[in-house]
Amino acid sequence: MQYTFNQDQWAWYDFKEGQEVELKGLLEKFPACHSWYEDVKENKSNFLELNTQTRGKEYIWGSLVYQQDIDKKEDKKVFHFYISKEFFITFNFDFNIPESDKAGVHGQMEQAEDGVEGFFVLLGEILLSYLNRIDGYEENLHELLWKMKERNNLQLLEKVYENRHELLVWKNLLIPITELKFIAREAYGEEIRKKPEYSRVDTRVNRARMLIEEYQQEIDTMIRLEEVVSTHRGNEIMKTLTVMTVLFTPVMAWGALWGMNFKIMPELEWQLGYLFAGILILVSTLGLYLYLRKKGWMGDILKGKKKDSFFE
Repeated sequence: MQYTFNQDQWAWYDFKEGQEVELKGLLEKFPACHSWYEDVKENKSNFLELNTQTRGKEYIWGSLVYQQDIDKKEDKKVFHFYISKEFFITFNFDFNIPESDKAGVHGQMEQAEDGVEGFFVLLGEILLSYLNRIDGYEENLHELLWKMKERNNLQLLEKVYENRHELLVWKNLLIPITELKFIAREAYGEEIRKKPEYSRVDTRVNRARMLIEEYQQEIDTMIRLEEVVSTHRGNEIMKTLTVMTVLFTPVMAWGALWGMNFKIMPELEWQLGYLFAGILILVSTLGLYLYLRKKGWMGDILKGKKKDSFFE
C-alpha cells in the first residue's frame, strides 16, 4: 500500500505478509535499498543499521520489536523498515496499536516534511501506546504496595518480582527506539532535532524512561523492605526457638537425671519425690524465665503480630 503526503513530497510504502512480490517490485525501482529486505526478512529481533556513504542520501534500516507479551517470550510483533527523506518502507507492520487512530496518524504525516519525520510519527504512536499501558501498570503497583502492608508473604513477593520483570520488558522495548533516535541524529545532524515529530518522540522516550526508572525504584524499595521484614522475622523465629530451648533445659536436665537406671537412687524411695521433682522443675524454669526477662533477652516473642504492621 502506498501513501503520499505533503503534496506528494514523500511517500510511505506499507507491505504486509504475503505481499513479498509487490515489495520486491518496488525495491527494483530503488537499487540502494535492494539488499535491505534480504538482510532483514528472517530477522525476529531488534536490528539497526545506518548508511552515510552518500551525503544527502543517508538512510536507516533494520527491524524493530514493537509489541511484546509480558508472560510469553515468543508472543511478540516485529516489523522491518527502511527510512530515507524521500520515502520510508515498512513490512509486516500491524497498525492495530492500542489507542491509535489511523486517520489521525495520516493527518500528522501530512504535516511532516519528509519520510524521516513521517517515520517518527509512527514511532510516536508506538510510544504513546507504551505510555498508556505504563499508566495502567501504576495502578497495579499502587495496589501491590498496600497489599504488602496488609499481608506480607511468599505469594506477594512473587508478585513483586513479576512486576519487576514487567518493568524490564518495558525498558527492553524502549532501548531500540532510543537508539533509533540517536541514529537519526547521526544521519541527519542537528536539523532533525528541530523537527516537531522528532521532538515529540524524544519527549515521549524521556517520559517513559523516567516513569520506568521511578517505578523501578519503588519496586527495589519494596524488595528491600521485604528483605528487612523477612530478616527480622527470621531473627525473631530463631530467638523464639533459642528461648524455648533454654526454658525447657531444666525439664530435660532433671528428666535426664531421674531417668538414669542406677541401682542406688535415694529419690526413688521418697514419699513426696514426685511432688518435689515437679516443684523443682517449675521453680528452675520460672527462675530461668525471670533471668532471661531481666536481661531483656525475651524481646517481643510473647507478643502477637498486630494487624497492618510490618514488625509488631
